[in-house]
Amino acid sequence: MAAISCILLVDDDDTTNFLSQMLLKRMAIADTILVAGNGQEALDLLQARCVPAVTSTCPTLILLDMKMPRMNGFEFLQAYAQRPPAENPAVVIIMLTTSLNPRDVDHLHDLPVSGYLAKPLTRDKIDQLLLEHFPATRARP
Repeated sequence: MAAISCILLVDDDDTTNFLSQMLLKRMAIADTILVAGNGQEALDLLQARCVPAVTSTCPTLILLDMKMPRMNGFEFLQAYAQRPPAENPAVVIIMLTTSLNPRDVDHLHDLPVSGYLAKPLTRDKIDQLLLEHFPATRARP
């Protein structure tokens, strides 16, 4: 069994999703990797997979792009926060961005997000994320 049962990647860029999936698979840290192209798809996926909120198909880590069409990362977080607590899994949400605009980072403090990372994902960033948010796990070689 991997360190994390299920990871959800939320990004509108197919290349970024492909590269992130390959990295996560190579690191063997998740049993399941799900992908959503925007915040609305991610909410729909949570609704379908997280009833009840604690199942092996429910993500324990969400890697969320900040800027996407239809529903961006901030809008996803606002909608997620409005859901009944019983429908929300215990999840670590990490915002991914190519821009660390101080106003965007300040806006994150009011939302249910555990942190942020600059894109692209790397082995070192994932290792640090695991150490910080999943201390009982160890990254795979």
